[in-house]
Amino acid sequence: MFLSAKQNWSRLATLFDLEGKEKRLAENNALMAEADFWNDQKKAQKIIRESNQLKALIETHHSLTAAFAELSEGISELSSSFDEDMNELISEEYTETMKKFEAFEIQVLLSSPYDDHNAILEIHPGAGGTEAMDWASMLYRMYMRWAERKGFKIELMDYQEGEEAGMKSCSVLIQGPMAYGYLKAESGVHRLVRISPFDSNARRHTSFASVEIMPEFEDDLEIEIDDKDLEVITMRASGAGGQHINKTDSAVRMTHIPSGITVFCQSQRSQIQNREACLNMLKSKLLQLKIRENEERAAAVRGEVKANEWGSQIRSYVFAPYTMVKDLRTGHEAGNVQAVMDGEIDGFIDSYLRSMIKADE
Repeated sequence: MFLSAKQNWSRLATLFDLEGKEKRLAENNALMAEADFWNDQKKAQKIIRESNQLKALIETHHSLTAAFAELSEGISELSSSFDEDMNELISEEYTETMKKFEAFEIQVLLSSPYDDHNAILEIHPGAGGTEAMDWASMLYRMYMRWAERKGFKIELMDYQEGEEAGMKSCSVLIQGPMAYGYLKAESGVHRLVRISPFDSNARRHTSFASVEIMPEFEDDLEIEIDDKDLEVITMRASGAGGQHINKTDSAVRMTHIPSGITVFCQSQRSQIQNREACLNMLKSKLLQLKIRENEERAAAVRGEVKANEWGSQIRSYVFAPYTMVKDLRTGHEAGNVQAVMDGEIDGFIDSYLRSMIKADE
């Protein structure tokens, strides 16, 4: 058991790249020592935040390195001369060290580019009309419950209701520490199997919905967008928002003509604010497109075959004839479907993040 834990620690330590993080911290310290450091306060605060995160990670790395060394020494002594008290002490130390290791593991896996950004969540139902739209709204509720559990701030940017039930689409900004880092595990197609509440014959139906997660960017994303490549339409906002939302043409729909990407925002009170929000969403989508293209090129080099979008299911939710939620990438399962739909999805997220270690080996 200890040998396996030590091997996992060695793999994580390699992924952690201590030398690289210490170099980055030294570079930040040099920047903070410059006389004009506070001239750009937004940039300065970003550097300070990154430095504090790096310091905490490096300190934890050193602490765990020492803890594993002590455990190794204690187990070696115990194997040559067994002592009951010492065995109990080492067992306690092992349990405590593994708790720290598991927490550190998630921290390390949340140190990829953009992980510390807020997240934009989009949900779209698949084919199937009311069934699929109802499933999309169920996923929306699940993610809202999860965000609330985390203490994250939720800003509804767009929500298009279905004709009979559910929703046609939604865009939500989720703000909180490592929001994108956590939620990136949720991108993909989610499949539901249940006895349909809309079928008078109570037959079993299968529904699909796609979830897309993007990092939010403000002014720090250097993606050039030419105004002539944009088609901007303003309109009256609809849905929740009180009297104000129906009096002005504050909602904005923006289309990037070269890529065909369209974004919509009606959450802000003014057209200018909604236009700015649309532009930031568009930048996020264009970056996500670049990331996806790079991943596909890398997969092609490795000889991997990627299924088409609606065939790329990541998770299955079965409500009948039995109850089970299963992640098709990691194999992680949960039998309590209601708890999952109430936002208890950390087990799925953590198992996905940990699977990234194996993918990098």
